Amino acid sequence: MRIVDIIALTVSITAAVGSALIVYTVPHTTVQAVIKGSDRTWIFPVDAEETVHIPGPLGDTIITIEQGNVRVLSSPCTNQLCVSAGAINRHGEWVACLPNYVFVSIEGKDAAYVDSTTW
Repeated sequence: MRIVDIIALTVSITAAVGSALIVYTVPHTTVQAVIKGSDRTWIFPVDAEETVHIPGPLGDTIITIEQGNVRVLSSPCTNQLCVSAGAINRHGEWVACLPNYVFVSIEGKDAAYVDSTTW
């Protein structure tokens, strides 16, 4: 190995370790509501106060974000399962209106939440 090889290896290892430290040690506590329609994606903080009309092939699905909860307020689909699902507010939870191509999920890390389904 030549000196150039040793320098390149050292720089590569330093960059990899530095990247890992930044990614895994910086706390990410931002929790967001991600709403995906048939042609667009909306992202809001969960603590926002918003009412969003999401267009779909059947009409508008209305999503509300209030007091840390996200829910489907109304939808033009026939079975209304997305409305019956109620509010979501924790990372990993989701609601979908499949007939109208709308998917709502909570993404990000919630520091106080432990996913009990993995135990």
